Order: sequence, then structure tokens, then C-alpha cells
Amino acid sequence: MSTEFESTSPATAELMEQILYQVKRVVVGQDRFLERVMVAMLAGGHLLVEGVPGLAKTLTVKTLADTVRGQFKRIQFTPDLVPADLVGTRIYNQKTGDFSTSLGPVFANLLLADEINRAPAKVQSALLEVMQERQVTIAGETHKVPRPFLVMATQNPIETEGTYPLPEAQVDRFMMKVLVDYPTDEEEFVIVQRVIGPQVDAQPVASTEQLAALQAEAQRVYVDPSLIQYAVKLVSATRTPEKHGLKDMRRFITFGASPRASINLTQGARALAMLRGRNYALPEDMTALVPDVLRHRVTLSYEGLSEGLTPDSLIERIMRAVPAPPKPLEHEKLVA
Repeated sequence: MSTEFESTSPATAELMEQILYQVKRVVVGQDRFLERVMVAMLAGGHLLVEGVPGLAKTLTVKTLADTVRGQFKRIQFTPDLVPADLVGTRIYNQKTGDFSTSLGPVFANLLLADEINRAPAKVQSALLEVMQERQVTIAGETHKVPRPFLVMATQNPIETEGTYPLPEAQVDRFMMKVLVDYPTDEEEFVIVQRVIGPQVDAQPVASTEQLAALQAEAQRVYVDPSLIQYAVKLVSATRTPEKHGLKDMRRFITFGASPRASINLTQGARALAMLRGRNYALPEDMTALVPDVLRHRVTLSYEGLSEGLTPDSLIERIMRAVPAPPKPLEHEKLVA
């Protein structure tokens, strides 16, 4: 029984270490952001990233695609984009008199949707089907996207003119919303050195099949029932804070998080535990991801906005009110 819960296999740990090493050869800093990208990839989720231009968001995803020999596509979202630009369309061949299907850029392993909020609702809903169903329907014919499949969408927080707010249904499809900040002075110094020096390219160290195997292994990471209960309580507190001793917070929230948040917290904790070299999740794996999983799912009321509150400040209060399960967890009892 003592061997049931242990560290991840040496081969798995080495493969993940190699992937991270290759990405870090190209991307300076942004460790937290890179960790979240890896968590989303292992858990099979999608990422919504908010940050000003020039913070290596595109570079990170492209480099990661290179390391796992995955297909990378980037779409610049603009107001004149139509769904066919995204998913593909039927093309008529005058010579043969037949129609052929031309598949769009969503058919990739890693898709970067740049400035997603600049595209109209029709385009956003077309992306919604791909994110949720992992498939596209063109002229009644279904085409499945390659596996693994990760959508990383970016939003620019400093230019909101001419943008279309993402529908709640689509925002909920994103596993996490990650805020990317400026690098430190030391990191920026290294960035400049790398840009003006010889070009460094990431070497492919894995395949998409190996990545799919890593995803399957992440699904086998043990999560204690008390940890699942903790995720459910956190999410429930965003909907009915009064049940968790936060009665005064109710007026600040219009809508709380859906059950997808509880699922994403649990799956994210599994993936992060695996990244940290364990085949069992601990409370700190989940608490590290709570703000990223919940911040885009908590809709503030007008009163909350007028008082200058943010989803992050309310999530912080919820985390203080809902204690994490104590250690030891069940796996430690079993080992003992």
C-alpha cells in the first residue's frame, strides 16, 4: 500500500522538465504564466490571457508548440472577421463543378486567438463550438480538430474602444483567466540581451502523442474527496456567500461561478501536482489556482464596481472564509 502514492515516474518528470527547459531557453521570465499554460495543457483546458502587448504571450505558445512538434496557428481577431475565416468554408471548383471543404486555422494543436474581444459575436460563437465540442460543422459535415487541442485567447486591457465583450457562456469555457504582468528589470535586461544576440530556437523534445499520454497520466492523479469538497465550497461561496459567513458580500456579486469552476479547480490541481512531481494533489495545488479559475466567472454588481472592488479582492475574502482541508490527507494516512 505504501507505494500507491508517490512521486511521478522518472520518465514523465524528465519529459516535462525537458519541455520547460526548451521553452525557457527562448522565453525569459513569465514563470507563473508558463506554469499556467502547462497546467491548461495537461488538464485539456483553454486559457484566457490578459496583458498589455509585448509580454511574450504569442512567443510562449509558439515555442511550446515547437517543443511538442504540435501545429501552431495564430488568428488576429478584427471587427471584419467572419466565422468562415475561423473554421473554414466550402469552395466551388468551376472546372469540376464540385464543392470542396477548405478547413480554417482552428485546425491546430495550439491556437492563439489574439485580441479575441475585437471580433463580433458570430465569430466568438463559432470559436465556442470548437472549444467545447472539439469539432467544427461545415455545410452539415463534422470535422474534428486535432488532439491535443488548446485555445489561448488574449485580451488587451488598455484599449477597449471598438471591442465586443465576451458572452458569459464563452468566458465560462475558459479553464483559467491569467493576468500577465511586466517583467522585472533583471528579466528585461536578459530579454534585450537575447533579442540582440544570436537567435535561440527551441528544440522539439516530445510529440503530440507523448503529450496526450501526459494528459492521460494527469487524469490518474489522486484527488482526496475533502479537496473536491473544498473546491465545491469555494465555488458555492461565489453564488451564495451568505451561506459561508459572507452575508455583506452578496450585494457585490450579480452572478457567481458555474459547476465548471469546481471541475476546473480539481483538474487544475491534478495537473499542477503532476508538474510538481507528485501523483496526488495537495491543498496548495488547488489554492494556487483559485484566483485564475474564478476571476472571470465572478460578475460584479453595479454596487461592487462603484465601490472599486475587483473579482480578485472578493475571491481573496472567500478564500479566507472557506478554509482549506487540513493535512494529512487520505494518501498520507495510507502511506503511513
